[in-house]
Amino acid sequence: MVPSAPAAHPLVTRRRSGRAAPPDAPLADPSTLPERDPHRPPWPGGEQTSGGVTLHVRETPGPDGVPAVYVHGLSGSATNWTDLAALLSTRAAGTAVDLPGFGLSPPPASGLYTPEVHADALLCFLAGRGRPVHLVGNSMGGAVALAVAARRPELVRSLALISPAMPDRRPDPRRVSDPRMLLALLPVVGRGARAALAAQSPRERAEQVVRLCFGDPSIAAEHRLAEAAEEYAQRARLPWAFDAARLTGVAMVTGWLRGESLWTVAGRVRVPTLVVWGDRDRLVSPRLAHRTTAAIPGSRLLMLPGVGHVAQIEAPEAVARAVAGLWAAVADGTWEDPGPQAR
Repeated sequence: MVPSAPAAHPLVTRRRSGRAAPPDAPLADPSTLPERDPHRPPWPGGEQTSGGVTLHVRETPGPDGVPAVYVHGLSGSATNWTDLAALLSTRAAGTAVDLPGFGLSPPPASGLYTPEVHADALLCFLAGRGRPVHLVGNSMGGAVALAVAARRPELVRSLALISPAMPDRRPDPRRVSDPRMLLALLPVVGRGARAALAAQSPRERAEQVVRLCFGDPSIAAEHRLAEAAEEYAQRARLPWAFDAARLTGVAMVTGWLRGESLWTVAGRVRVPTLVVWGDRDRLVSPRLAHRTTAAIPGSRLLMLPGVGHVAQIEAPEAVARAVAGLWAAVADGTWEDPGPQAR
């Protein structure tokens, strides 16, 4: 699902309440990006085993050097990165992963679905490849990428977080496209809601996701909606697919209430980090953007006006300029190195 309209213009924002503003995120010259093909099909995929973990991945060919790894959000998949990976393919070869139980990846051997399980799987997968990567994550994938960068910084050359799923305990019904999703989280009374959601057509599901995740749902291209519906239909035939999304979502919210806070984890990140947020994000409040940037030493923030939760799909050119700018600044040493004593 990608826009057919022009991408949003980047707007670098600054911190409020008298705090020192972070440095501007450097943006690559748009003329250095390849032209986006709005009809680009998903990149070829297949299962790969690395570090003892088997994941389905989609690979984008690119130059030698530091490769990029893309990590999707809750209920997403590797196809969420089709456009962004293409725009960055002249700078880095890309691997978009399906986390365990998502996309076309098999379920985890433990049968458990938590952000920690996904982070462990990604960490082992990257460690098995034996080289640092540019790590890019959206939503829950951003939280997973953040945890990996904090635990094993030698595996991560740079980190780009697009609306990462930072803890937010404030209830907000706008975060769900269908109120039945909230009921479906309950173990007994949610049985009927889960059955009703399972009976939705793939097309209805695709349209609901666009309404929830896009700042402007009207720009979703028809052929991308059809592609998303086809993927939902394919996943519906996998016996673990519904539980993978539901149980991971429950575990993520539960983790906000107990255990080590992701805010504390963010403070341990010691790799160059870019944070990108859409100011119409309904799933993870844009109010968390400045707090996230403040929590990660040496990070920089880019706000995108009019954009929702999946900026890499809705405004891929704007995101590509920011990510390419991060990579270039890291390569030439102009991105601030937070160092071991930062903050």
